[in-house]
Amino acid sequence: MGEVDPAFIQALEHRPKPQTIESENIPLIDLSSSLESDPTALENLVTEIGDACKNWGFFQVINHGVPLHSRSNIESVSREFFHLSKEEKKKVSRDVVNPLGYYDTEHTKNVRDWKEVFDFVVPEPAVIPVTPEPHDKELKEMHNQWPEKPPQMKEVCQEYGAEMEKLAFKLLGLIALSLGLEKDRFNHFFKDQTSFIRLNHYPPCPIPDLALGVGRHKDAGALTILAQDDVGGLQVKRKTDGEWILVKPSPDAYIINVGDIIQVWSNDKYESAEHRAKVNPEKERFSIPYFFNPAHDTMVEPLEELVNNQNPANYTAYNWGKFFANRKLSNFKKLEVENVQIYHFKN
Repeated sequence: MGEVDPAFIQALEHRPKPQTIESENIPLIDLSSSLESDPTALENLVTEIGDACKNWGFFQVINHGVPLHSRSNIESVSREFFHLSKEEKKKVSRDVVNPLGYYDTEHTKNVRDWKEVFDFVVPEPAVIPVTPEPHDKELKEMHNQWPEKPPQMKEVCQEYGAEMEKLAFKLLGLIALSLGLEKDRFNHFFKDQTSFIRLNHYPPCPIPDLALGVGRHKDAGALTILAQDDVGGLQVKRKTDGEWILVKPSPDAYIINVGDIIQVWSNDKYESAEHRAKVNPEKERFSIPYFFNPAHDTMVEPLEELVNNQNPANYTAYNWGKFFANRKLSNFKKLEVENVQIYHFKN
């Protein structure tokens, strides 16, 4: 990535400013399990979660229950893997047929990202449509491809994936409660989930004022749980004024963001936030997002409990699997048109 390909250059209006606003006030929420045994504490926690989803679409959690060793292990294998030779990493390259594994030419909004990634599904296999075409009913199983080195990578990644799933269901229950729904209201959508984890590596970048590690985007799924290292780089677009705010890394915290699916389920009560990742001229950066996604056959639409005559549904139902297949395709190549977005289903 030493020489600069023009494909990395962001349009003028999307380039990062030299000075960044650092946020101290993105909500930091304590998930201590002891809170849940106390009805008042639980009520306060649910209110905090609801306010964060409504006002930011982003929040950080501490005392989340994920063992420290589980996170440090996956961070360690991620570093080890990305420090291998390009030739070694390419042995597990992903492609259009199998979108899992290693990749270093991903595009966001048709501009190439300054990063390399490794994707794996949890649990395995995940079933998705073969194509985004509405009338094509063919499905395929997505199977992980694991590298020979580091040898412990598969085991470490699977263990971490199980921990992420537990945390995701805990958060999903709290979000459901904050919307006035039953705690388990969303759970059945995730029976055959299409969730995946991405290991991100952002090498030092000689043009940090022109390129981005990941361009501006919103996450298509239900929830994202992000572990970022102490270098930092995640920026969230503040809803009140549209400014890009740098999320300061907090030790052992996870950054949670509401995805497009929760925006639709909540009928716009909660809105997924636009975010991006800056690059650093001197330091490499690592991050690990977990994307919590429902089953491929889920028809995503506003929940009936949250719509009525005064508050009609803002979206037409869409099939998650087809939406996901379309997004996966757009990650591989520069498309002539914008990839599918939830506003295409707005009523």
